[in-house]
Amino acid sequence: MALLQTLSRRLTPGATQGSLRGQLLRWLLGPLLVLVALNTLSVYHNALDAADAAYDRALLASTRALAERVSVVDGKVVADVPYVALDSFETDTLGRIYYKVTGIAGETVSGFADLPPVPANVPRSEAYPALVRFYHANYHGQPVRIAALLQPVYDDSMRGIALIQVGETLEARRVLSNQILFDTLAWQALLLAAVALLVWFAVRLVLQPLMRLKSAVETRAPDDASDVDPALVHKEVRPLVAALNSSRSRMHMLISSQRRFIADASHQLRTPLTVLKTQAELALRECDRPGADPAQSKAALRELVHSMAATTDSTVNLANRLLTLARIEHRGSDGAEQVSLRDVARQVGLELAIEAVGKNIDLSLDAEQDCVVHGQALLLHEMLANLVDNALRYTPAGGTVSLRVRQQDDGVVLEVEDNGPGIPAAERERVFAPFYRAAATLERNPGGHGLGLAIVRDIASLHGATITLSDAAEDHGLKVRLQFPAR
Repeated sequence: MALLQTLSRRLTPGATQGSLRGQLLRWLLGPLLVLVALNTLSVYHNALDAADAAYDRALLASTRALAERVSVVDGKVVADVPYVALDSFETDTLGRIYYKVTGIAGETVSGFADLPPVPANVPRSEAYPALVRFYHANYHGQPVRIAALLQPVYDDSMRGIALIQVGETLEARRVLSNQILFDTLAWQALLLAAVALLVWFAVRLVLQPLMRLKSAVETRAPDDASDVDPALVHKEVRPLVAALNSSRSRMHMLISSQRRFIADASHQLRTPLTVLKTQAELALRECDRPGADPAQSKAALRELVHSMAATTDSTVNLANRLLTLARIEHRGSDGAEQVSLRDVARQVGLELAIEAVGKNIDLSLDAEQDCVVHGQALLLHEMLANLVDNALRYTPAGGTVSLRVRQQDDGVVLEVEDNGPGIPAAERERVFAPFYRAAATLERNPGGHGLGLAIVRDIASLHGATITLSDAAEDHGLKVRLQFPAR
């Protein structure tokens, strides 16, 4: 149970993992130690069985030697057991020998009359071709092993079965069993130590490629975006190296994007901030100019403050768009949901309707069917607002801007079409780069920043949509078409 709980904790996501080398050694040597212990018990019991078989064979030999001295004389069972034979039996062992010869009628013929009888439930031994039974008993407070042999005896006047019992104390068996146990433990300990040493060297050798991978990653320069060679490690670890390479590549792209964003932002913000500082200095100079006409000074200050307000609005707009680009790059697919493009288009149209009316532009929405896409409503609103705002900026007074949302078999299509100057075909791919502006747009909106279509492209890419630019229906103007994938 404890092992299963430990394994469960190890496999739980987020659980702290220890040393791989330590875990390998524990999982290899732990079960090996259990197996060695079980093997030690098995070897020990097998050795004891072999020792018992050897001692039982010797005990049977002694019993047979006594049985050869049992005969029938004058109608009586007699046993000619000289003391010399008994002494030889005892000197052959570390313990004591007891014997008993029982006649045909159950009388004690010779030996120790109180030797324990044969229990009724002891089966005959199948290991020897003799009517012998082996059993354990206690004799005068000592455990003994007894062999009971049935020996046929006969002469011309009678015949029957005599019982010869020979028992020995267990000192010799215990000495041998202890010796077997110690020898077994010693050999198994040596075997376990040798296997543990081999396992330790094997684990160390197997983990060397991971150590080389660790060194390769640690010594790599921070700006080195090259992949780690998967050949450094084993086949099973190569998917991990591939994932590390992919993660490092994404990290490098993110860092490059951040550096590019910082460089672009600092470059783009430098000019309006410089202009704003110059305007502020001119306003201060105008305030401090001695002998100035109050009416003229007030008019000049008003003009400078209006210029500062316009510059501030432009700078704020630029900063907001830069932050939008940064937010798109870091937001990913967080907060994705089912979004109705028709509702988004209706909301954007209502927000920009005042601007359209002010420029006398016909802003229309064609979205009869509710078209749903999987994405982020805030970003989709930002994308469409940029498209419609661009269309209103570059469409002349009296022009038209059309929004269309429709469902097709292969997904949802969103179109924004105007009859402004359009974008030449040669520049349609370049206008998606941040801060790039087509020549035609510079004439109509010199204060733009070139970030609107870059934001549109990034949001469309985040939602898996493809964006294409083409001429409007009457070859005058621009049509932006976004194709969202089917749900």
